[in-house]
Amino acid sequence: MKPYKELSREELLACKEELDKQYKEAQGKGLNLNMSRGKPEKGQLDMGMGLMSVLGADCDMKSEDGTDCRNYGELDGIMEAKVLMAGIMGVRNPEDVILFGNGSLSTMYDAVCRSFVKGVLGSTPWCKLDHVKFLCPVPGYDRHFAITEHFGIEMINIPMTATGPDMDLVEQYVTQDPMVKGIWCVPKYSNPQGISYSDETVKRFAALEPAAEDFRIYWDNAYAVHHLYEDDQDEILDILEECEKAGHPDMVYIFGSTSKISMAGAGIAAMAASRKNMDSIKKSIAIRTICYDKINQLRHARYFNSMEAVREHMKKHADILRPKFEAVLDVLEQELGGLGIGSWVKPKGGYFITFEAMEGCAGNIVKKCKEAGVTLTNAGAPFPYGKDPHDSVIRIAPSFPSPDELAAATDLFVLCVKLASLEKLLEVSGGKNE
Repeated sequence: MKPYKELSREELLACKEELDKQYKEAQGKGLNLNMSRGKPEKGQLDMGMGLMSVLGADCDMKSEDGTDCRNYGELDGIMEAKVLMAGIMGVRNPEDVILFGNGSLSTMYDAVCRSFVKGVLGSTPWCKLDHVKFLCPVPGYDRHFAITEHFGIEMINIPMTATGPDMDLVEQYVTQDPMVKGIWCVPKYSNPQGISYSDETVKRFAALEPAAEDFRIYWDNAYAVHHLYEDDQDEILDILEECEKAGHPDMVYIFGSTSKISMAGAGIAAMAASRKNMDSIKKSIAIRTICYDKINQLRHARYFNSMEAVREHMKKHADILRPKFEAVLDVLEQELGGLGIGSWVKPKGGYFITFEAMEGCAGNIVKKCKEAGVTLTNAGAPFPYGKDPHDSVIRIAPSFPSPDELAAATDLFVLCVKLASLEKLLEVSGGKNE
């Protein structure tokens, strides 16, 4: 079929009439499917069950340095688990790592909260400032934006490019505005586009000369080992090492976890930063807790006893995820390729596929899917305040549904894309679209 924009009004109406019939049939199927969040499926979670037996009642519960992991102490975590998380996050020195609870989101929340309450390395606490701003690469991770919105921080959209955020804009804001205190980054297989930052982008981040002494790069390396293809993988530079080379060792906070490696919500969260940052952070968390769960740290360190073990484990994850991603991409290409009503990129890792619809169509597509039994992430969610300026971006999460459920959901999705696009074109051409 030729591109929709080349169809006459009569052809558009005829096409819409046929698709309306298909949509009503889909509504009658009683679907109740969810592609809204990047949750691991049961098979992925089953792969981590060995964690439950690696420590038994008769097991030695001491870490390599002799620490009894059942007791208090070791505020920043046991060394073998630091080594594990340093390897996963791509950090050179395990001494630069602090271990936290079971997920990185709370770690990032706490980092922002500390800055509000206590300031950053002696700077004015943000709660005493009239205005605080954050840069937000878009489309991006909705939960990042929820944190900054929760604290009343003004969020500024920074468009993503094929190599990372628009660094010309980043440099402009960071160097000229002292109220810009941070930027959210998912540098590898970004949420939701699957973009990995180029070496040049990482080096430009490290070379930033902020107007604010307390500016920090919030480097959420959530998908560091989440490749889909064994023979085609992205790698990024160590931002902490690059910042040190550029003379800005204190400018970055790195976050990571094992939540999509071992068990979602029951992994290890970690943060890496310069020694000066870490010393300050440890003073603060020593008030908050005596120590985090060292039993869980020991469990993970013994189960994943090397980076090679992690890589082998993640290959099994990829074997489950890859066919799902490819199934969705195949349907998009077969059903929408050449119609000129949407675009997408084939990611090499991560948990999402980003679909970019015609301007003004995303909300309608998501609504139509919902009314026919398929839940997607809200249109606008990948943008601060839930407002997509072009109403065009939709995040697809293929991981959780079964293959049959995924096929049904994807078929409905492309049907809704076609219908919403036809309605928009008919609206633009004037007159009623029914």
